Amino acid sequence: MRRVSIGILSLLILLSGCVSDQENFQIIFERDVENIEKYIGENAIPSVKEFNDPALGIWIFWQETSGGGIKPELGDTLTVNYTGKLLNNSVFDTSHEDVARENNIFDPNRTYEPIQFVSGYSQVIAGFEFALFQMEQGDKATVLFPSLYGYGPAQQPGIPSNSPLIFELELVKINGIQEEEVIDE
Repeated sequence: MRRVSIGILSLLILLSGCVSDQENFQIIFERDVENIEKYIGENAIPSVKEFNDPALGIWIFWQETSGGGIKPELGDTLTVNYTGKLLNNSVFDTSHEDVARENNIFDPNRTYEPIQFVSGYSQVIAGFEFALFQMEQGDKATVLFPSLYGYGPAQQPGIPSNSPLIFELELVKINGIQEEEVIDE
C-alpha cells in the first residue's frame, strides 16, 4: 500500500510539472481579471471617461481630462504623480507625502515628488506605462491591471506575488519632441 501511495504521489508531482508556464500565466491572468471585475463592481470609481480592453484585462477611469490634446510619445520624459494600491485598497507606494503618512508607509529618507522617466524604455511597469500612453498631459485617472503587467510572480515590498494593481495617476507634464517642435516654430 505504501508503494502505491508513493507511486501516486510521484505521478501527481510529475504531472503537475507538465503544466506549461503559458497555462499557468493564463490561469493567473483569468483569476486577476475576475478579481479586478469584482473590485470594480464593489467599489465605485468616479469617472468622466472610461477605457477597458478585455483582451488585456486593463481598465482606466479618468477623474479629470485636460482636453489639451498633448499625449505621450515614445522617448518623451513624463512627470507623474501616483499612488499604488492592491485590490484590498492598501497603499504600497506613492509620490505624495500626505498619502504616505496617512497609510503608514512614510519614509523620512525619501523625497516625495512626481517621478520622471523616459517613456517606452521599460523604466516603469508595463500597466503603469500603458495607462499613461492613453492619457493626455494634465489628466488624472485610475488604472487597474492584472499582475502580468505589474510585478508578476516577483514579490515586492508590500506587494505579494501575482497581485493585480491599482494606480491613481496624474500625468503632470510631458517633455519631449512635441514641446521642442513648438519652440522651434
